[in-house]
Amino acid sequence: MSQNPEDAALTHAEPARSRITAQQVIDYLRRHPDFLMRHAAVLDTQIAPVRHNGDTVLDLQHFMVERLRRDLARLRADQDDLLANSRDNLSTQERVHRAVLALLGAESFEHLIEAVTTDLAVWLDVDVTALCVEAADDTVPRARIEGVQILPPGTIDEIMGPSRDVVLRDDVQGDPDVFGAAAGLVRSDCMLRLNFGEDKPLGMLAFGTRHPGYFNPGQGTELLSFLARILEHCVRSWLKQTA
Repeated sequence: MSQNPEDAALTHAEPARSRITAQQVIDYLRRHPDFLMRHAAVLDTQIAPVRHNGDTVLDLQHFMVERLRRDLARLRADQDDLLANSRDNLSTQERVHRAVLALLGAESFEHLIEAVTTDLAVWLDVDVTALCVEAADDTVPRARIEGVQILPPGTIDEIMGPSRDVVLRDDVQGDPDVFGAAAGLVRSDCMLRLNFGEDKPLGMLAFGTRHPGYFNPGQGTELLSFLARILEHCVRSWLKQTA
């Protein structure tokens, strides 16, 4: 493997078993005045000198340099966060698009329900998915539809609020009425209102995860809302075919 000429010059300045002296470093830098320009990252690890002009006047260059370094470190951290968020957003977008295509490709109403209640959890990387529908009257049928949670009328408004279509909660205890037997696992959830038509009961699509903070009110909801609208469309289409 070839050795960098600069490294070779430092290495052979004296026998390998001897330590490089400060004077040798100074002499090397004088012979290579563009070294720090070509290796600017080295400056990030160095301490800027403090210069005194007279007995009482302090040169502010040191503080300016340190502030610039802190600003640079913060900008680099922000850049890393931005890149990480961009990758997460692209991954989420890809998962939602894959889920939408699967819902649109359902071959029957039963297949659609199965995809929502089982496959969506895998596609969207959550622990549990629940499809909830309010009963047509105050009597909740004991015989529940497999994969669907039947709720008393008005329950969805109580959970989400009457004017909200999306609710994201970062640290909660799972609601057994929504998530059934998997409620004990849920520590963060997402609720999406579903409107199947004027003469149809309200519905709700819920996602739950065991990780607190997985969903939070500051997250964007455009993709999740898009998924909910697609599910509404699919349910309406199958209800019309089976009417």
